[in-house]
Amino acid sequence: MAARAATVSDVDKAFVAKVSQGGMYEVELGKLAEDRGARQDIKDQGNTEAHDHGLVGDKLKSIATGAGLPFPDTLNSEFQGRLDRMKGLSGAAFDSAYVKDMQAIHDADGAAFAKEAKSGTNPDLKAFATETHRIVQRHLGELAAKTD
Repeated sequence: MAARAATVSDVDKAFVAKVSQGGMYEVELGKLAEDRGARQDIKDQGNTEAHDHGLVGDKLKSIATGAGLPFPDTLNSEFQGRLDRMKGLSGAAFDSAYVKDMQAIHDADGAAFAKEAKSGTNPDLKAFATETHRIVQRHLGELAAKTD
């Protein structure tokens, strides 16, 4: 495994580390929105996020482990802290914070996917980034509609 990971560029390793955490967070926050959302469209968006990012995470894990890279199975302290803060909210305050936080994480991950699609060296990760960037862009559009 270490020998395979040694052939993956630092850019690719950083990409996997970053978006694996963001994706897990989006799944967990989506599940929370299904439960805590005050508005039905927030609950529905949470379901979409949990579903889509669960599938994306499974695909990324398969590619990463196939390349010999470690793949986390828990949130790091930054994302766990963000999730814990969201758990303390309810009603309209939750809905507003949910949309804002999901927009922020999609912006950050979207930039990472675009960068990997252009600059990555692992062909499987590059193809994954290109495909997934379109999903992230679609989610951003959906989230923008929630702020109207």
